[in-house]
Amino acid sequence: MRCIYGYLGDGLNGIMAALDCASDMIRFVLTPHEEIAAFMACTHAKFSGEVGVCLATSGPGAIHLLNGLYDVK
Repeated sequence: MRCIYGYLGDGLNGIMAALDCASDMIRFVLTPHEEIAAFMACTHAKFSGEVGVCLATSGPGAIHLLNGLYDVK
């Protein structure tokens, strides 16, 4: 099963509605902070060999993803 790790925000309402419709194929894992979502996606990619996916809103939320994205680089 594919996973997306993320922190919710108003800018993601459309994406969350689509993920709800595809809940049998894609699992959304809610995290307490955007940075944790990025680290979880990084860890998922490193240990499973699959692509790790993280999700956050634009602006400050996207900036919080940088530490985890740099780690996976």
